[in-house]
Amino acid sequence: MKEMKTMQALQEEVHTYINGFKEGYFPPMELIARLTEELGELSREVQHVHGMKKKKNTETVKSLEEETGDLLFVLICFANSQGIRLDEALEKVLMKFKERDVDRWTKKEEQ
Repeated sequence: MKEMKTMQALQEEVHTYINGFKEGYFPPMELIARLTEELGELSREVQHVHGMKKKKNTETVKSLEEETGDLLFVLICFANSQGIRLDEALEKVLMKFKERDVDRWTKKEEQ
């Protein structure tokens, strides 16, 4: 079984990869544009798999996993370029949701 990597380890791996090139990280606005592009590609695949709009025979079908990975890679690039630790950012957001939405949704019954 493959060992699970932490978010910090993934960020470090991407950083090492990007630092292997003279160009380094793209500027923030370019990365946001790339995030938008990758989200659009993921959205197109979701629409093909789960939605009403199927792809044409001439369009390449990609996996949801591949497109999600592309989106995550660019998000990690953006976070790294801005000095954001994604694990810490996610922890803060989870706490915000847990506090703000404590009574917002119907809880499942414990078994």
